[in-house]
Amino acid sequence: MSESDTPRRPIRIGNASGFYGDRLSAFRDMVDGSPVDVITGDYLAELTMLILWKARKKDPTTGYAKTFLTQARQSLADCAAKGIKIVVNAGGLNPAGLADEVRTLIADQGLDLTVAHLEGDDIRPRLKSLQAEGHEFRHLDKGSTLAEAGVSPVSANAYLGGWGIAAALRKGADVVICPRVTDAALVVGTSAWWHAWARTDFDALAGAVAAGHIIECGPQATGGNYSQIREVHDRRYPGSPIAEIAHDGSFVITKDPGTGGLVSVGTVTAQLLYEIDGPLYLNPDVAAHFETIEITQEGPDRVRVAGTTGSPPPPDLKVAMNYIGGFRNTMTLVLTGLDIEEKAAWAVDELFEILGGKEKFDDVDVQLLRYDIPDPPTAAQSTAHLRVTVKDADRAKVDRAFSNAVTEIAVAGYAGFHTTTPPSSASEFGVYWPTLIPAREIEHVVFHADGTTELIDHCPRTQTPAPALTPAPHDEAADTVPTARLALGSVVAARSGDKGGKANVGVWTDTPERWDWLRRHLTVDKFIELVPEAVSLPVHRYELPNLRALNFVIVGFLGDGVASSTRTDAQAKGLGEYLRARHTDIPTTLLPETN
Repeated sequence: MSESDTPRRPIRIGNASGFYGDRLSAFRDMVDGSPVDVITGDYLAELTMLILWKARKKDPTTGYAKTFLTQARQSLADCAAKGIKIVVNAGGLNPAGLADEVRTLIADQGLDLTVAHLEGDDIRPRLKSLQAEGHEFRHLDKGSTLAEAGVSPVSANAYLGGWGIAAALRKGADVVICPRVTDAALVVGTSAWWHAWARTDFDALAGAVAAGHIIECGPQATGGNYSQIREVHDRRYPGSPIAEIAHDGSFVITKDPGTGGLVSVGTVTAQLLYEIDGPLYLNPDVAAHFETIEITQEGPDRVRVAGTTGSPPPPDLKVAMNYIGGFRNTMTLVLTGLDIEEKAAWAVDELFEILGGKEKFDDVDVQLLRYDIPDPPTAAQSTAHLRVTVKDADRAKVDRAFSNAVTEIAVAGYAGFHTTTPPSSASEFGVYWPTLIPAREIEHVVFHADGTTELIDHCPRTQTPAPALTPAPHDEAADTVPTARLALGSVVAARSGDKGGKANVGVWTDTPERWDWLRRHLTVDKFIELVPEAVSLPVHRYELPNLRALNFVIVGFLGDGVASSTRTDAQAKGLGEYLRARHTDIPTTLLPETN
């Protein structure tokens, strides 16, 4: 970026979708709201790629997010009239097919709009040849190779960066349909096009990555899924987030005036910490250093984010693979009143006597979920749930043969037997396999509206150093100040989520004094004490002092990812709130005033 160039005004990018199935009207609301230059939509997650594969298996012409077509049908004419560009990753496994469908909509409405799409992420057809060339596709968490696992992925998609989007917009595209690009790439590409950034403008690109990460999940940045509930005074449906990104990569997060929710330092911090590993946030275009970020409240529902630094990206791209792990079935038995544990043990013994033993199945998971309380004032408060899940490669074993066996103990087992559902059928489940591939093996291609194609060169790269784990300092003053045993959430906020089989919990606080205590108090050992289910798992701890935040990553907490996890909270969305509810010793000087 030349110093002689006159910077353009900030680009206004609004994100109208956080996942496949998000609020359908959010796109139309964004078009009708305050002016934006670009509307983005994030439709893809690891699980979504599996869902789209199943859809394409039934109908080869699909494989994309169909809800985007409904949104496009409702909004294309007004986007054309207002000059709003559309950039979405709704293409999924079939970006060319979705691009053709959008062109048909445009023609049917008599509009003058052009559509480009990207390809190059799908490496599944090349897996055997890539393995033959020596690419092992080691699991990022487990270290085992794909060959050792002996599985055949049904989807395998490398995460592309934003420069294909920038090239499509530079050549005049009004709509850009993307496959599996990174969530932040939608913002990185549009910002790079608007500001004519160079490939090595790493600080600016890092800022765009931070902006993209903040707005990618829609209203999670504007008051949704926010632990500090009392700060959200406007409980109407939150407005979609808008990022105003300047030429240097600094930006303001806001929302349309008159919409519900809240944009504050807290809501932005929460989303920055959502589903990250360490402070070094790797993307195909830049390594963004989140520990350098500074956040300030600029005005009502306006938060400025600046200072993000970037460095060259790593030489490899992340690849999300999914394979079919077999079939599963779950039945939940209700236990009421007294002798809950004895009833549960009898039910398990009796059930697997009927089924021929636990060893008959590939995997069995039994969870006793205690919702009951002593002397329950209501019937509901006297109940616990016994959740039994079986998995097997043979569907017949876990289909109605399993759920019907559960009903056989209805009048032959413990008192008060009933289930939460009638006998259920088995369902196919997928297993997530995160891995890497050298960027040089991927051809990132833009299919322009005029029929030409453009190959996108990869960014200049160096080996980015791994983020350092940060042990907590020794808390010498812990025993010298008066404390009260209260919920951690009395002084700490949190946001949690899934990273494949890993779970992350970001926690932060609001004053220097509370931050000094938090970083000393919440060690890995203390975290495991508060979250006992993590006791046998690797737990990584990172500090982000500028945000007064810690991030914990629990490896293996979700097993093999959301599609195969047997946890009731398979995406760890409630883990942060559970941590906040746990009691610990908090200095009384840090407690909020109650009068």
